[in-house]
Amino acid sequence: MVISSLRTAAFRNLADGETAVSAKNVFLVGENGQGKTNFLEALYFCSYASSFRGSRDGEIARSRQKDFSAAIAVAERPSAAETGKVLVKFEKGKKTVAIDGKKAEDRKDLLSVLPCIVFCHEDMEFVAGSQERRRWFFDQVLSLYDPVYLDDLRRYRRSLKSRNSVLREQPPAALLDALDRQCASYGVRLMEKREEAARLFSEVFSELYGQVSGLAGMSVRYAPSWKSADEEEAAAFLAGRRDADLAAGLTLSGPHRDRYAFALNGAEFAGTASTGQRRLLALLLRVAQARRYTVTTGRSPVLLLDDVLLEMDGEKRRRFLAALPGYDQAFFTFLPEEPYQRYRDGDTLVYRVRDGSIESEGQ
Repeated sequence: MVISSLRTAAFRNLADGETAVSAKNVFLVGENGQGKTNFLEALYFCSYASSFRGSRDGEIARSRQKDFSAAIAVAERPSAAETGKVLVKFEKGKKTVAIDGKKAEDRKDLLSVLPCIVFCHEDMEFVAGSQERRRWFFDQVLSLYDPVYLDDLRRYRRSLKSRNSVLREQPPAALLDALDRQCASYGVRLMEKREEAARLFSEVFSELYGQVSGLAGMSVRYAPSWKSADEEEAAAFLAGRRDADLAAGLTLSGPHRDRYAFALNGAEFAGTASTGQRRLLALLLRVAQARRYTVTTGRSPVLLLDDVLLEMDGEKRRRFLAALPGYDQAFFTFLPEEPYQRYRDGDTLVYRVRDGSIESEGQ
């Protein structure tokens, strides 16, 4: 599946209108601050109804505007007839999603249309940032191909929110016993899937990192907060930590405190890696995510690559491009001085981006 067109209204600095993008490769060329990343963000917004930059909905509308929208048309392949449409609209402080003209009751329905995987500077947070950002990444990896995992994650978060609220009220033990069992029930489901996903992901990622960087022995480690994935033992652990949780007014253990680490030949890597190594690590996490999605679903996500080649030398660029998963469509952003012409082929659209306007190269 591919995106055949993008239409935006009051989305960041992008000029209102529709842009045809029915090609395997779409290059967006322009100076910084002209709207290249905004274009990718609009595509991503139609895939997840949220921004990959962490922006709140109210921050996305063009200056002095309050409402905005983004819409895509999709097709089986480039130049084929449209098979579906997605519209995400933020109006009067409320966000709505429509798929083929029908209101979507759950945003996860978007994942069945056309998932995007974005490669961007913010991905460095998965390597050098907090454990919360690492959990977010691996939760997205799982959610892309396992909607049941996403449901369990939501249920666990609701249970956790209820337990934290009750902890602050000095509740009777019986109420906390019930909430402990509920958190444990959903929590161990997450742990089991995270354990398996981390193992399988690590196999793919280790091979990728070795191919591109030349360093063998990279792995991903998953360290759950609860030591047992048995529901009764997890509930008992929560009960045993209850005094500490009551004193803190929140739940101090559980899947929301799970940890992920990157190790090179058994030694922790992220803390000692150079900026260039961290950047490469983050990019290859996304490659592994795309490969894992394709292996489990048989489908290819749309790739959104924001200035990913800018800081690589020629050999690293060659290896990275060779490592990209097979894809039906990819969007790349480039600065004008980059050698983007050498990467284009017969199925490439090149657009110049100037002050939010998207124009075919040569116009």
